[in-house]
Amino acid sequence: IAVIMCSCETVPERSFARATPAGWWHDEGASGRAKIVVQIGEQKAYFYKGKRLVGETTVSTGKPGFSTPRGSYSVLSKSPDHVSTIFGDYVDDYGNAVKSNIDSRKDRRPSGAHFDGAQMPYAMFFTGSYAMHQGYVPPFAASHGCIRLPKGMAEHFFDASPEGTPVVVKE
Repeated sequence: IAVIMCSCETVPERSFARATPAGWWHDEGASGRAKIVVQIGEQKAYFYKGKRLVGETTVSTGKPGFSTPRGSYSVLSKSPDHVSTIFGDYVDDYGNAVKSNIDSRKDRRPSGAHFDGAQMPYAMFFTGSYAMHQGYVPPFAASHGCIRLPKGMAEHFFDASPEGTPVVVKE
């Protein structure tokens, strides 16, 4: 039996705890309908096939002021190489960030800069503009409301989740 262990992206040195390993995935021989359960309080996501747990990973959900919506949803659409039209950076013609981590709906574009949307690989939209996607996963809630999955686990969740897969987001 092979269990795939993934490592999380390096966490910058700051005053918070280091990230734990991303998680594990083992779906060999598993069958049944896919289902994703996200536990916001744990900052974890669980992937089931039928009643069998086949994957578990750390996640980063919405930071204060940008909460991740709780409830029962389903995967509405998928995009393997999605780029945000809302969040990203204002950059100059050389690609240098003029203003980082902006919300294009609220933050004014500096003169001579253009919008560069945040990369959201393996995006699975489950309600409105909220998605699960690959991204930076510190050991706390840090997103604009999306559910970030670590590199190495996002692709597993994406590949195993057809449109219509139930997504349950709990406190």
